[in-house]
Amino acid sequence: MTKNTAGNRPYPIRHYVRIMMLVSLVVLVLDLVISLASISIVKQQSTRYLKDTAKLYIDRINHDFAYINHYMGWTLANDESLNMMNAYDPDSSEFIKSNDNLYKRFSELQKNYGQQFNFFFYLKNQSFFLNCAPISITYTDYLELKKQINSYIEDKDVYAHFYSRWSPILVNGNYYIINIVPYYNRYLIGLISADNLIHPLRQLNLGANGYASLVDEKGTRISSPLSASGKLVQQEAKGPDLFQSRTTISSEFSNTTFSAHMIIQFGAFEKIMIAQLLILLLFFMVTSTICAVMLFFNKRVLGPIQNFSENLAHLSEEGQPVDFKSSKIIELEQANAQFKDLMKQIKTFKIAIYEQELEKQRIQLDYMKQQIKPHFFLNCLTSIYSMAQIQMYEEIENMAMSTSKYFRYTFQSGENFVRLEDEFEHVRTYLEIQRSRYRDAFRYHIGQDEAAKDTLIPPLVLQTFIENSIKYAISRDPEVQIRLTVHRREAAEEQVTVIQISDSGPGFAPEVLEKLVRGQSLDQSKGTHIGIMNTLKRLEYLYFKKAVVHFSNIEGGGASVILTLPDLPSTST
Repeated sequence: MTKNTAGNRPYPIRHYVRIMMLVSLVVLVLDLVISLASISIVKQQSTRYLKDTAKLYIDRINHDFAYINHYMGWTLANDESLNMMNAYDPDSSEFIKSNDNLYKRFSELQKNYGQQFNFFFYLKNQSFFLNCAPISITYTDYLELKKQINSYIEDKDVYAHFYSRWSPILVNGNYYIINIVPYYNRYLIGLISADNLIHPLRQLNLGANGYASLVDEKGTRISSPLSASGKLVQQEAKGPDLFQSRTTISSEFSNTTFSAHMIIQFGAFEKIMIAQLLILLLFFMVTSTICAVMLFFNKRVLGPIQNFSENLAHLSEEGQPVDFKSSKIIELEQANAQFKDLMKQIKTFKIAIYEQELEKQRIQLDYMKQQIKPHFFLNCLTSIYSMAQIQMYEEIENMAMSTSKYFRYTFQSGENFVRLEDEFEHVRTYLEIQRSRYRDAFRYHIGQDEAAKDTLIPPLVLQTFIENSIKYAISRDPEVQIRLTVHRREAAEEQVTVIQISDSGPGFAPEVLEKLVRGQSLDQSKGTHIGIMNTLKRLEYLYFKKAVVHFSNIEGGGASVILTLPDLPSTST
C-alpha cells in the first residue's frame, strides 16, 4: 500500500482559489508601495532641480536690484543734470537739455536690465514728476503712480516703507514693484511690473497646472497665477499629502518685502500610478473571475465526477479508491503557471518602463545642469571688472555683449535640436569670450558647407568638445590652433552631417583615448569627463544609437573628435 507524499498530495479547488486570491492581493499591495516610492523619489529630484533654478534667477534679480539702487543713489548725488533741473524752470532750455542727458543715462541702464524696468524722477520744490526712460506702463497707470508718489513723499510713515527698498504697490488694480531713492528734495524711482518680474520663472516646466507668483509679506498674491502656457490656474483645495500632487517652493529676495512662490503640479506621476493600478486591478478582476468559474466548475462538474469516482472505488481490489490523475486539477495548475508567467512579464515590463523613464529624466536633468555654469559666469564678470579698472571701454562692451548672447542662447534653448548655424554662432561667441580672457593663447577657425547651415543638431553638443580643447590645450607655450569644420556627405544611401573638432594641444591621454575608442565610460568620480559622457549619452538617446563619435590623436600633437550625425525626420525636433 503506497502513501501519498506531501509534494504529491492533491488539494481541493477552494485551496487553490484561496492561494491565488492571497497572492493577487500581495502583488497589488507591493505594486502600490513601489509606485508610491518611485513617484516620491522622482518628485524630490524634480523639486530639487527647480529649487536650484529658482535660486539662480533670484540671485540675479537681487544683484540687479542692488545695482539699480546703487546707480540711482550715485546719480542723485553726482549727476549735475538733476541739479540743473532743480535750479531752472521746466520750460527753460537748461531744464530740457539736462532732462535729455538724464533720459539718455537711464535709457542705457534700461537696455542692460530690460525694457520691463521703468525709471522716473520727482522734484519736490517744483512738484514735477516725469519718466527718465521709455516706459512700459499705460498712461492711466502713469497718472495714478504720480499721485501715489506725491502722497508717499508727503507721508513720512508711508515713505519710510519704500525708502531704498523694493516693495509692491497697487496701481489701478495692477501690482508693481517700486523703489524710491531720495537725495534732499529730489527723488529717483525704479518700477517694474510684478508679472514681468516673475515671468522667467513661469517659463519653467511646473506641470500642466503649476504656476509661479509673487507674494507680499502678508501672504497676498501680487502677480497672476499663470502657467507656462499662459493659462490662469485656479487654486486647489488642500488635502492629504498622499493624494496631493502640489508642491510649493518659496524663495526670498534680498532687501524686499515680497517673495517668490512656485506651485509644482506633478500630474504625469499620478497618471503613471493610475495606469499601473488599472493593470493590477484588471489582473485582480481576471483572477477573481477565474476563481469564480473554478468554484462553479467544482460544484457542477468535479463534484459529480468525484462522487462517481468514490463509487468506482468500491469496485477496485481490496476496496482501495482508484487513482484518478484528474483529481490533482492539472488544468488549474497550468492556468496558475500561465498567470505566474504573465505576472513576471508585467513586472519585467514595468521595471523596464521605470528604468527608461528614470534614465530619460537623469539625462534631461544632467543636460539642464550642464547649461547652468556659475563659475563661467563669475569669470566673465571678473574679466569685465578687470577691464573696467584699466578703462578698456571697447573691450568691456564686446565682453558684456558676448556674455549676454552666450547666456541668452544657453537658457532660451529648450528644444532637442537647433539649427547648425545657430550652434556655430554660439560656439563663436564662446570662443570670443575665451579670447578676451586668454588673449593670444589660441586661434580658431570655423568653416562649414553652405548646404549644412540649416541642418538640425542637439544644442550645446559642439561646445562640450570645444570646452575640452580650451581646458586641456591652452596654457601652453605655443599658440594653440582650434578648428571646427562641417560638411555633408552620403553614407549607406542616406545623407549625414560630419563635424570635426580638432586642436594642436597635447591630445587625449592614452588611457582616456583607449576607453573612448572602446566605448567605455570614463571615471567621473572627481568631477571630470562629465560633459563628454553626458554628451555621448544624449547623442545615443536622441539619435537612437545611430550617431557615431570618433576620437583620435593627431600625428604631431593634438586631439580630434569627428561626429557623424544622420538626418532625423522633422517630427524629431
